[in-house]
Amino acid sequence: MTREALSFIAVGVSALLVHWLVVIALVPLAGLHPLIANVIAFLVAFNVSYFGHRHLTFRASDRSHRQTLPRFAAVAASSFLVNEAMYWALLTLTPMRYDIAMLLVLGSVAVLTYLLGKFWAFA
Repeated sequence: MTREALSFIAVGVSALLVHWLVVIALVPLAGLHPLIANVIAFLVAFNVSYFGHRHLTFRASDRSHRQTLPRFAAVAASSFLVNEAMYWALLTLTPMRYDIAMLLVLGSVAVLTYLLGKFWAFA
C-alpha cells in the first residue's frame, strides 16, 4: 500500500471518528435530530480532513490555501450532500439506528472524497 493511501486512511478514519463522535454526542446530549447533528459534525470534521489531507495525504502545503481550500470545500460540500441524502434515506426508510447508519454513510462517502481530493482539490 502506498504512503498516500495509508495517509488517506489515517486522516479519513480520524475525520470519520470526529464526525461520528460529534453526532452520537449531540443527538442524546443536546436532543438534536440526527440530520441536524450531522451538519454540525461535518463542520467540525471538515477541519480534520482538510488539514490532514493537505499536509499528510496529498502533501500540498506548497500550494496556497487560496487554491486548495475552495476546491476542497467544494469536494467536501458535494460529498456532504451525498452523505446527508444517504443518511436521510437510511433514517427514513430503514429501522437502522442513527449511529450505525452514520458509520455506514461515512464509510461509503470516503471513496468519493478521496478521488475528488486526489484528482482535483489538491492536484
